[in-house]
Amino acid sequence: MARYNGPVCRLCRREGMKLFLKGERCHTEKCAIEKRNFVPGQHGKERKAKVQAYGLQLREKQKARRYYGILEGQFRTYFEKASKLKGITGDNLLNMLERRLDNVVYRMGFGTSRSQARQVVRHGHILVNGRKVNIPSFQVVPGDAIEVREGSKTNAGILAARDATASFPSPAWLEVDRDGLKAKILQQPKREDLVQIQLNEQLIVELYSK
Repeated sequence: MARYNGPVCRLCRREGMKLFLKGERCHTEKCAIEKRNFVPGQHGKERKAKVQAYGLQLREKQKARRYYGILEGQFRTYFEKASKLKGITGDNLLNMLERRLDNVVYRMGFGTSRSQARQVVRHGHILVNGRKVNIPSFQVVPGDAIEVREGSKTNAGILAARDATASFPSPAWLEVDRDGLKAKILQQPKREDLVQIQLNEQLIVELYSK
């Protein structure tokens, strides 16, 4: 499975904001944005901020794609599916991204980053409605019960992530039992409950609609 293996802090610096790609480090003074909040590269400090309409649209798309840890082809597929659904395409897109199983595990607090949550899923630690699911892109729906399987409830990485994220609030669409290492999807995510960063999804729609 193709995935980005390069340094993730430079992705945050390129977008000029925290994308929370490195777990606990993002919440400390060691975060790259805190130390070097300029575009990466030899001439990063000197790069001009003049951006045209296309550049703004591209940056919003890249921001969302990197935030959820998705490559270009898969992101475009999500957009095409979202555009065929009833309702606002931008909201549909974010809704589908938010309902990815790896994102849900991250939102539950059992991974300090989406990449760690994706690994938890890939290694078969997660059950959905009592059945093991190891596909990070699996789409959950209201009523689904997600839990750490019995044999993984003593996993040091999962427990450490749970403790590290103890102070992070859970979204309203998710009912989390941190002690029981499980959660239930209460409803469809609403726009105000979705991303933790400033994002204009309408610019993404405009970019792909050209």
